[in-house]
Amino acid sequence: MPTYPWRMAPDGLLAYRQLRAAGLRPGGQPVAAQVLWRSRRSKDLRAAYLYRRELALPVRPMTAAKRAALAAANRARRLCPVCGLDAGYVLPAHLGTCLSCADAMPTAA
Repeated sequence: MPTYPWRMAPDGLLAYRQLRAAGLRPGGQPVAAQVLWRSRRSKDLRAAYLYRRELALPVRPMTAAKRAALAAANRARRLCPVCGLDAGYVLPAHLGTCLSCADAMPTAA
């Protein structure tokens, strides 16, 4: 597989996020190349796979059913299981409740 250093890939090869920003998707094509770089934080070797722009397909439009399912899932992430109210924000996973209910709960000493 062709491998390039950071920011040195030839034109026409895009990473997944670059494809999405352009309104495209890989569309089942195989990985054409990769970019390798060393992480500054952990010094690990990182990789990003590259796809050919000319073989990419347009992103499928969102259907009404998918839009409704995403809205329901996001609504469930805001619903407090203790008080049953929509908190207006995504509940913190480490608390599992809204901030008001978490403050009202006694803490284990």
